Amino acid sequence: MVETANNNVEEKKSLNFIEQKVEKDLAAGLNGGRMQTRFPPEPNGYLHIGHAKAIALDFGIAKQYGGKCNLRFDDTNPTKEDTEYIESIENDIKWLGFQWDNVYYASDYFQELWDFAEWLIMQGRAYVDEQSAEVIAQQKGTTTKAGTNSPFRDRPAEESLRLFRFMNSGEATPGTLVLRAKIDMAHPNMLFRDPLLYRVMNIPHIRTGNKWNAYPMYDFTHGQSDYLEGVTHSLCTLEFVEHRPLYDLFVTWMKEYKGETDNIEDNRPRQTEFNKLNLSYTLMSKRNLLALVKEELVSGWDDPRMPTICGFRRRGYSPESIRGFIKKIGYTTFDALNEMALLESAVREDLNSRATRVSAVLNPVKVVITNYPEGQTEELTAVNNPENEADGTHMVNFSRELWIERDDFQEEAEKKFMRLAPGKEVRLKNAYIIMCTGCTKDADGNVTEIQCTYDPDSRSGMPGADRKIKGKTLHWVSCQHAVKAEVRLYDRLWKVENPRDELAAIREAQDCDAVTAMKQIINPDSLTVLKDCFVEEYAATMQPLSYLQFQRIGYFNVDTTSTPEHLVFNKTVGLKDTWAKK
Repeated sequence: MVETANNNVEEKKSLNFIEQKVEKDLAAGLNGGRMQTRFPPEPNGYLHIGHAKAIALDFGIAKQYGGKCNLRFDDTNPTKEDTEYIESIENDIKWLGFQWDNVYYASDYFQELWDFAEWLIMQGRAYVDEQSAEVIAQQKGTTTKAGTNSPFRDRPAEESLRLFRFMNSGEATPGTLVLRAKIDMAHPNMLFRDPLLYRVMNIPHIRTGNKWNAYPMYDFTHGQSDYLEGVTHSLCTLEFVEHRPLYDLFVTWMKEYKGETDNIEDNRPRQTEFNKLNLSYTLMSKRNLLALVKEELVSGWDDPRMPTICGFRRRGYSPESIRGFIKKIGYTTFDALNEMALLESAVREDLNSRATRVSAVLNPVKVVITNYPEGQTEELTAVNNPENEADGTHMVNFSRELWIERDDFQEEAEKKFMRLAPGKEVRLKNAYIIMCTGCTKDADGNVTEIQCTYDPDSRSGMPGADRKIKGKTLHWVSCQHAVKAEVRLYDRLWKVENPRDELAAIREAQDCDAVTAMKQIINPDSLTVLKDCFVEEYAATMQPLSYLQFQRIGYFNVDTTSTPEHLVFNKTVGLKDTWAKK
């Protein structure tokens, strides 16, 4: 019994604070013992890795406790929303390995929200204000000074109702009329000082067309949508902590409107906040990411330097690696800046078990094995993945002339240089031991060819392969069989560790726009394109987004633009952590 009790304690300790709250709510029988969450993105851009953390929580915890998770698009701002973004969001969620129970839209509730707003007006809990946004902001007061009432706060309900309906007529001018909740202009929480519920926009909606000209605000829409869908646990990031009391108040009002006043606290969505995912050397505001795309500072939303989910996918990150990273950093109630090195270690750890090993030479120099018969080739066996025997093997061609990395040769070798040099031996991966006998140089002194001899009894798998040498094992590709390829090497997009704060500081100091500030901290060396690389034939058969390890170099994948006529590979991550040096 003691052992069981200790095990239970350990299990409770391993649960994060959200899991503990969910278990407590379920044990108390709240919401009839149901568990339901939702992931509510606004379709105004592509999802980034910060959203992946919310996705993993919303979908993961619902599955963990036998509940449901719906996908709900927060489409309350028709000026920024597009069906392109809706499709991309659905694709990203599926790629990450999650599946929603239902798809909803905030616009599904526009009519019910409108009817609810009219009820609030007639209850004396809302009124139409004709003041400008600037005046309303001034009247809100400060955190130490109470606000002042609008002169329209006590207008008759019938007049507010008439003006509210006029707001949706298409004849009202945006900015001249707003609907506000009547709460308390002296409330210590500034959000309670008669918040806006509706504004005039006169813009067609991607789903409802021209039916609506006045649109609900986020705070008025979010909680009511949760309630109408039957959400039990509304999981949000920390900036919504101050919004929670308003969220609860609006839900209470909605329940009164629906006549559901019994057990009002036992049956309602409950908001819980967790920390955002912040990464070093990364900017994740959709507004700023959109600016990067529009200004063509990157090639698009799926540029492999972007922190978007589709960008990471194109770069070669696996969904398992992203989920593994999120699991490592966990969920807390305080914000922190996570190191990019931690994400890359999760990617490296996952790809080590799934990436196919191939040979590629990025900066080639030719090796001629002078004692190997001219015109002869032989097939050698290469293991696809030493971490997973089930991945099998493939054949590589060996011939008299090979490409090796230029950095693997020194004519005058340094003392600790263990690669190819005159008089030194190295082993060629899966092949033979060779010894350098000399080299040829051009008029500028650049090495153009390296001459070697090989030991025919040293082929991998033969008894002579056990012969010990001081040199390292080098990768190579056969000149006769190699396929030319373009290889793209990526570095961090930003020169500073915290681009969000640096961007804000520059804008304030220089009074400039975001793009002007971005150009000052963007890394001009974030992309290097190598056009004269060679890969083995097997690598050339891989489909786009295949996971590869270029032996001794790093993890790569096949770019989505790659074709048999023009092979393109993206570097995903190196074999070792290089961030500490940077």
